[in-house]
Amino acid sequence: MSIGTPKQPPTNTDSTTAEVADRNPVDRGVKRWQVRFPKALRTPLGFIGGIILAIWLIVALFAPLLAPFNPLAQDFPRLSAPGGENLLGTDTLGRDVLSRLVVAARTTLPAAVFVVICSAVLGSVLGAIAGYFGRAVDEIIMRIADLVFAFPTIILAMVIAAALGPGLKNAIIAILLVSWPSYARVTRSLVMSARNSEYVVAGRLLGFSAGKSLVREISPNVLSPVVVLATLDVGSAILTMAGLSFLSLGVVPPTPDWGAMISEGVSQFAAWWIAFFPGLCILTIVMAFNFIGDSLRDSLDPHTAQEVGETTS
Repeated sequence: MSIGTPKQPPTNTDSTTAEVADRNPVDRGVKRWQVRFPKALRTPLGFIGGIILAIWLIVALFAPLLAPFNPLAQDFPRLSAPGGENLLGTDTLGRDVLSRLVVAARTTLPAAVFVVICSAVLGSVLGAIAGYFGRAVDEIIMRIADLVFAFPTIILAMVIAAALGPGLKNAIIAILLVSWPSYARVTRSLVMSARNSEYVVAGRLLGFSAGKSLVREISPNVLSPVVVLATLDVGSAILTMAGLSFLSLGVVPPTPDWGAMISEGVSQFAAWWIAFFPGLCILTIVMAFNFIGDSLRDSLDPHTAQEVGETTS
């Protein structure tokens, strides 16, 4: 009886490749958010921002119930000071300022979130295409982005809104057209650094298409920075939208809008409340999104928070 050589375990290249390809599934990105997002809201800044944002969401959702009067009705004395029946005073047409502030939140907040989501999706898709395929596609997309970056955001938004005409829809389009390049640049950089990683290469060996590789393998690495950027960008969108309304290029009167209310109050120096309270609303909601965005950034990338602390100390 001959003594045979011990059997070697069979090597399965396909199973090894599949194992490598599964090291970065979408579930890992989802799990990361399930852990880090609550952690971000437990920080002091995140908690304060979350409380402020929750209040504004309630105001926006229940604006018709919370507004004490009809925001369009001219039923009160003009330029009444805050106090009494009109808690925050009245404007130049005798409309209740508090009612107009509350109803304006119902327009401004959803519009800002909507335009940021659209900008993030459009910019991320274009950036992912540019970063993954490179060459001529990358050159065309990024040169268009550089052209948009060459102009100040508010100036370019004003030009586009003026060409399209006043109105909320046109203001959203104008902000969308000037906002997407930021997401494209961030996504392109992340995709270029990830496209040659071992799990993406393994996916190609398994026959993954470019679209499947982008969605299944690369998107979890892109999601976190894009969401942080989008959270911070909501505040910028609100400011830009208010600026367009201030210049009569945004929401069309008599629909209540914070920017338009500030524009109305600029010429009324004695009636300080007309411009002050809309400005305070913009300040608080922008501050809330910035607080949440900073907390998310520090939670998802602790090295950033450490570097900031070392720089300030």
